[in-house]
Amino acid sequence: MAPSLVDQADLDIAKIAQLVQPPQVPPHRSHNPDNNLKRTDPFQFGSRYLEEGDDVWEFNAWDHVDTDEEYRAYAEHQIARQREAPVSDFDQQRFNGEPAKWWNLFYKNNQANFFKNRKWLRQEFPVLADVTRKDAGRKVVLEVGAGAGNTAFPLLANNENEELMVHACDFSSTAVKVMRESEHYNPKNMTADVWDVTAQGEDSLPPGLTEGSVDLVVLIFIFSALAPEQWNQALHNIYRVLKPDGEVLFRDYGRGDLAQVRFKKGRYMAENFYVRGDGTRVYFFDKEELADMWGRWTPEKGIQIDNQEETNPEGGVVRKTYHGVFQILNLGVDRRLLVNRKRRLKMYRCWMQGYFKKRDLPVAEANQESSATNGES
Repeated sequence: MAPSLVDQADLDIAKIAQLVQPPQVPPHRSHNPDNNLKRTDPFQFGSRYLEEGDDVWEFNAWDHVDTDEEYRAYAEHQIARQREAPVSDFDQQRFNGEPAKWWNLFYKNNQANFFKNRKWLRQEFPVLADVTRKDAGRKVVLEVGAGAGNTAFPLLANNENEELMVHACDFSSTAVKVMRESEHYNPKNMTADVWDVTAQGEDSLPPGLTEGSVDLVVLIFIFSALAPEQWNQALHNIYRVLKPDGEVLFRDYGRGDLAQVRFKKGRYMAENFYVRGDGTRVYFFDKEELADMWGRWTPEKGIQIDNQEETNPEGGVVRKTYHGVFQILNLGVDRRLLVNRKRRLKMYRCWMQGYFKKRDLPVAEANQESSATNGES
């Protein structure tokens, strides 16, 4: 079985194997089983802290490990080298002009064998357990970028809700074919269709869905596959299809992740945007960028990215307020140190995770709100 994309990032890392130094964190004994109980906060991202004096090789992974100065310097050096050898103009047109072509080729070569089923989703997003409860009633879930069904099928495997309908959409017709031919595909609770989340025009919504018809949109490693200039249209289509108070589950790559740092020459498309060897694209986000993207977006003004800190009259930094049509319920950074104990290799990983809600307000009223919501800092 071929490795997953996460596994792929673990292969070419010998050069950074000795760059990680144990950071100092508040006291917390990760070795005590009492401190490794099942977490209740899905944005806690684990409780195994690496303390000064710990044996980094004792476990396969450590939570909340920020990169140290030496690794950051190495990453900056690597990214500077990437900028010096970007993708050619010809290849820019090839990869950006027909993204579906490269994903079709990807799924033709890998079928359903590349990605692992995402059994962790219910832990990270408890609302998925809510919609699958026996008494949940009519619920419509739209998964964007469903691939081979590695999110949809585990969701349905735990489903007790007879009225649940999962619309699993991907712009790769080959991926959709793989889902429909799976032994787990059941049209009673699932439909798989070809759909491009960046489609424009009146017919830009997924097959079988209308405006305001979806309770939950799932976006797992999909926005990173889009070019930055496509984000605005994707947000517009997601906004249209969601019900008032409908929710969005988001997880994607974080800036400085090992997968970004390890790219060689000829893969840099634009700042934080790359093309893999198989022709598929990937972008790496940071928290402030996502907070601006989701928290300030409106149909009239689109995306407004502003990484400048807000200050009060005395010059102190204050928490930003966001007045877009999406409310940020939570937005977190999942940083981990993975280690290969046998080969003595250390790997920094970084993912972004968000939980958003479509405001049940007219845009004009939403823009007048002054209160900041939890997680919008």
